[in-house]
Amino acid sequence: MEKVLILLLLPLVLGEPSSSSRGLLLNLDNGELCAQSLQCRSRCCHWPGGLSLARCANKAAENQECSLKSLYGVYRKCICESGLVCDTDRTIVGSITNTDFGICRDPAK
Repeated sequence: MEKVLILLLLPLVLGEPSSSSRGLLLNLDNGELCAQSLQCRSRCCHWPGGLSLARCANKAAENQECSLKSLYGVYRKCICESGLVCDTDRTIVGSITNTDFGICRDPAK
């Protein structure tokens, strides 16, 4: 019985592709609460710090601050847009504490 209930609820959680590409837990729009970057359309779950909550946000554009990959799936600064690299000095401590910040740069320039 539990398996049948899960199969019936799965389309509600993931969203129906024919009616909407947005689900309750995946494909979240910018500004919506998130717990992992995989939930966001932009693939960036941004947590500014302190008592604030993590929300989906745009990836960092050229010359904006960025983070390297996060171990936790939530970023203090978003990762760079496709084709850009985050120019920073990577450290083990920075990777663990999510403080490896840099600037998005075009590697072709």
